Amino acid sequence: MRIITYNVNGIRAAVKKGFIDWLKTDPADVICLQEIKANKEDVPEADIRSAGYDIYSYSAQKKGYSGVAVLTKIKPDKVEYGNGIMQSDAEGRVIRLDFGDITLVNAYFPSGTSGEERQGYKYQWLDEFFDYIGKLKAKRKKLIICGDYNICHQAIDIHDPVRNKNYTGFLPEERAWMDKLFENGFVDSFRQFNKEPHQYTWWSQFAGARANNKGWRIDYINVTAPLQKSLKHAEIYPHIKHSDHCPVFLELEA
Repeated sequence: MRIITYNVNGIRAAVKKGFIDWLKTDPADVICLQEIKANKEDVPEADIRSAGYDIYSYSAQKKGYSGVAVLTKIKPDKVEYGNGIMQSDAEGRVIRLDFGDITLVNAYFPSGTSGEERQGYKYQWLDEFFDYIGKLKAKRKKLIICGDYNICHQAIDIHDPVRNKNYTGFLPEERAWMDKLFENGFVDSFRQFNKEPHQYTWWSQFAGARANNKGWRIDYINVTAPLQKSLKHAEIYPHIKHSDHCPVFLELEA
């Protein structure tokens, strides 16, 4: 199974930048998208199907905001929209698909960038989501959590850890949540294969950040320990530019 996670920062905007042509190159079997910013009727489903993918989307109630989708060439056994938590579901943040004994959760974590209230909600969401995946993991041992986490875990994951230490996305409490995730049976699939610095998945759209590779690694495909032995290859694709994020790739052996 080849999996990609990708925050497209608006699926309609990404389509205008060649997203469908990229899909036609067969980049993965399952592609998890975040921040689609489109209601179901505005998602270009026909174009996506023409590229060989079925699509399952979960939009926010607010137009042009948040939302997640999974594009897949493998038929899922089950699709579950939302995680049963009212505000998270209203913002279209979580979708779950089961493929045999593997469960994939695609999540768009809150960013916290718009002020203290949203940062407070981010902490609330993290606690609620941790409980959600904990209960899921108790029943479904082979679990994959794809998404834009909006958190850099370690100093290696951000271009300037000193100057950014007080910014949302690299705050101690957020990084501690990531520590807790990895201490509770999850594996950072990218770091299993890539130990080098300067590998990022998001860049500010100001001051030539992407051209100068001044980025943050905030997009992940994390898996539970029972899947660790199945990890075959992981990579970041900074040359793919339909968004201010780039795709993250993982290949699992059958």
